[in-house]
Amino acid sequence: MPHLIIEYTTNIRKEIDIANLLKIANQALLSHHDIIPIGGLRSRAIALEDYLIADGTEDDAFIHATLKLGKGRTETEKKRLCDDLFTAMTDHLTSVFKARYLAISLELYEFTFPTYKLNNIHQRYPK
Repeated sequence: MPHLIIEYTTNIRKEIDIANLLKIANQALLSHHDIIPIGGLRSRAIALEDYLIADGTEDDAFIHATLKLGKGRTETEKKRLCDDLFTAMTDHLTSVFKARYLAISLELYEFTFPTYKLNNIHQRYPK
């Protein structure tokens, strides 16, 4: 953990570089190395074929990111993390935002119960 899921409407697929957005998002998260373990980070993008935005009369688009974290970070740490992630996303998407109707959002989901996981990737990274 953490997991980053970026959902985006397919009508902007050609206008955004989703692979680069994932890299930029990961860099923003990993810059918080004191609270984001490199071996636990999972990021992915999901293209949405079926969607309806507003009243459906325009070619509107959206990008929504969900950051899932386990418990244990302070409110200040979570705010700083989300601020940096959202800034990285919006900076990357500025030209698209200026050229078309686009909604960009980010939500933080913090697990309240223990998660079940098995991960040996952590051992590759020294602490």
